[in-house]
Amino acid sequence: MRNLLRLCPLLLAAALLFGAEPAFAGKRVALVIANSAYRHAPSLTNPVNDGTVMAKTLKDAGFDVVDSRHDLSALETRRVLREFADATRDADIAVVYYAGHGIEVEGSNYLIPVDAKLERDTDVYDEALSLDRVLVAVEPAKQLRLVILDACRDNPFGKTMKRTVAARGLGRGLAQVEPTSPNTLVAYSAKAGFTAQDGDGANSPFTVALSKHLTTPGLDVRRAFGFVRDDVLKSTGNKQEPFVYGSLGGEDVPLVPVKVVAAAAAAPVANPQADIRRDYELSLQVGNRAAWDAFLAQHPDGFYANLAKLQLEKIGAEQAHALATEKAKQAEAERDRLAALGAQKDAQAKAAADAKAAEQVQLAAQKAKEQAQQQAAAAEQQRVNLAAAAPSAAPASTASPAGTNVASLTPATAPADLSRSVQTELGRVGCYSGQADGNWNTSSQRSLTQFNRYAGTKLDVKVASTDALDTVKARQSRVCPLVCEHGFKTDGDKCTRIVCRDGYAINDDNECEKQRAAKPAKPATAKRDDGDERPARQRRQAGGAAGGYGAAAGIAAAGAGRASGGGQMFCNSGGCRAVNRGCHLEYRGGGGPGNDANAEVCN
Repeated sequence: MRNLLRLCPLLLAAALLFGAEPAFAGKRVALVIANSAYRHAPSLTNPVNDGTVMAKTLKDAGFDVVDSRHDLSALETRRVLREFADATRDADIAVVYYAGHGIEVEGSNYLIPVDAKLERDTDVYDEALSLDRVLVAVEPAKQLRLVILDACRDNPFGKTMKRTVAARGLGRGLAQVEPTSPNTLVAYSAKAGFTAQDGDGANSPFTVALSKHLTTPGLDVRRAFGFVRDDVLKSTGNKQEPFVYGSLGGEDVPLVPVKVVAAAAAAPVANPQADIRRDYELSLQVGNRAAWDAFLAQHPDGFYANLAKLQLEKIGAEQAHALATEKAKQAEAERDRLAALGAQKDAQAKAAADAKAAEQVQLAAQKAKEQAQQQAAAAEQQRVNLAAAAPSAAPASTASPAGTNVASLTPATAPADLSRSVQTELGRVGCYSGQADGNWNTSSQRSLTQFNRYAGTKLDVKVASTDALDTVKARQSRVCPLVCEHGFKTDGDKCTRIVCRDGYAINDDNECEKQRAAKPAKPATAKRDDGDERPARQRRQAGGAAGGYGAAAGIAAAGAGRASGGGQMFCNSGGCRAVNRGCHLEYRGGGGPGNDANAEVCN
């Protein structure tokens, strides 16, 4: 038995040297379709270039079959898909790459051949190829069925296409798809409902990233598309985000396996740190004292043990703070109760002292809790940074639980890429409106706090962590509500200006309100001249003269107004004359022919 154990490494090396090739000898087939020369729509520049790049990438990766076609009509596309379906019957991996125009009608996606006219919305059923038809072509593959669509462009037929039914929807970009077959992935160059960019060069940003990451030896296809997403977001200023729909199992599925060479035929050496790290991350997800006690019982020493002790200190500080808070409430309630009952001064004084002491304990516990949380968060961030900088490295440390030596293992600052990715995801779900610059400042922390509030999560906002990135990335739609300025209203994921009809205006409640008609201005009215300093009696006489008969009376009134030094004019049917010096007019009443209203009276 002992000799058999000694032979195990040799047997394993021989198996790797001579038997590994059949294990990775699965058949891989690919179909590349690129449509640029559309006959009834503007031609596209990049698709044929993109198809050439992808065909070369797959051939260089060792695919057994790479069928590359371009500018296919509807009939030719159907024939090519039928022939490719025959090639996938004995294949382990089948890949279809399509570049060109695509369209979404009533929630279904269609690839548009170069001869399509699409004069009516129903023509898409006859002149285009549904995505379901492509999925049928790759369905026979045993291990992986992959469809890649660089077709999320603006629909050139949308402006001219006639609607046969007003309610039939024509979407922007492509619609979300959920593959029904297992081990099937559908990758879009842009998320459902969004359009992709062709870029400034000969190839689209999506295809450039695909050719860089998709065929990396040994790289799981899901991680490859993750790197593609990051590259496209960076090259397009976060305007285009590729998306993958579907799911695979737990095993890694690389498009290109790692080649086994004779020099690496020795039995692999297990990395104990990798197992410890997995146990640590599992305990971190559970997050309670029992999980950390179990971890320390299994791994009592080393780098991760010290991190676990920091997590336990944080939990203990939080529990102590909660207990101190409860005792402070009870002491305060007892003090108030004794005061309300009018208890003796000694009892009230003792209750007040107990309440004050409990409050001091609570404050100390609060400070200890915050300190423990900060230490645990900093240590966790440093662990994430170390794993990102050197994933295969096995950290070894005898750091003290206080965390003084933990910080020396990694750089003091968090990598900007992780912070930038979290900021980008927060912006996607509507919680961050700033620039994704990788600077995890107060604005970024406030954005993550908003996400916690509306998503019901409890992520640590002080640092940008992989937990935060994964949690935010899992949300497929807006989380934080859209807030618009006064005069604007929410319209989907954007704010639009409120336009009121004639006679209405926006009020303080951001609603259109009918305006009240302006009141007409009052006409000017003559005012009495209070500046006339003559006695009232003389004013009545002057009025009587003005009220005299005919034009003479009017002339008298005018003359009286013009007289200087208080002189008066006497007017009757015979004419007007100046009142003699030393005389004045007196009003006698009456007026008319032969009856003067004023009489000249002399002293």
